[in-house]
Amino acid sequence: MATRTTGPRTPGPTPSAAPTGPAGRLVALARAELTLLGRAKGTLFAALFVPLVVPFSMKSTVKNMDLDGTGLSVGSVLLPSAIAFSLLFAVYSALVSVYAARREELVLKRLRTGEVRDVEILAGAALPSVAIGLVQSLVLMGMCAALLDVGTPGAAHYVALGLLLGLVMFPLLAAVTSIVSRSVESAQVMVMPLLFASLLGSGATVPLEVMPDKLASFCELLPLSPVIALIRGGWTGELGAGEGLRALLLAVAWIGLGVFAVQRWFRWEPRR
Repeated sequence: MATRTTGPRTPGPTPSAAPTGPAGRLVALARAELTLLGRAKGTLFAALFVPLVVPFSMKSTVKNMDLDGTGLSVGSVLLPSAIAFSLLFAVYSALVSVYAARREELVLKRLRTGEVRDVEILAGAALPSVAIGLVQSLVLMGMCAALLDVGTPGAAHYVALGLLLGLVMFPLLAAVTSIVSRSVESAQVMVMPLLFASLLGSGATVPLEVMPDKLASFCELLPLSPVIALIRGGWTGELGAGEGLRALLLAVAWIGLGVFAVQRWFRWEPRR
């Protein structure tokens, strides 16, 4: 990561007033970030309501898909789709704006002059969005189970693993995207490529099973694809050990790339 800022501290609140120890500092940072998130009405609305509404509006479209021979049902398509919307909007899109805003407001620079470590700063900023994404995903699973007759997971460990990997991966991808976002306004534009690629190509809205083989093979490599594969396959119980391992390794590879990119290029100060 970039070299820590030296010299006199910038005036303003710093983590020195926060509880000592990593856990205490994380809680203090997360509490402050949650307060700021509550003031960003647009971001909060998109994070809370879009993932809850949009997937169910797709029900009629999914019903018209040719799912014969795929082993999929309307419910098994919409359930991972709903979780995908939560990861993309409540976690990824919201956090790109958070990281860009805190950088431009010099909050990140001030925090680095204290005892808080870089990973704690990034994790503390991400915790509220990750918590929202987790709770939202659990609520959506319950709603889908009740309304779409998908039953209970056939392999719950795959579902839990897919959700956990998604909640780790997308904060990292948000931090990476914020690197090329010069402002909060540009952050809303820079999230679009990954959003559209994930929604259209990762099986979130169009299952890979109904795509042409060559296109499906390419789309399997997108960041969201292994998460969808683990959640959908875990819920239906039809994900084999080999397929599950492949999805796991692909998700871990994306997480590793995210960690490398953040360590190498993340910007802690505004561009001048």
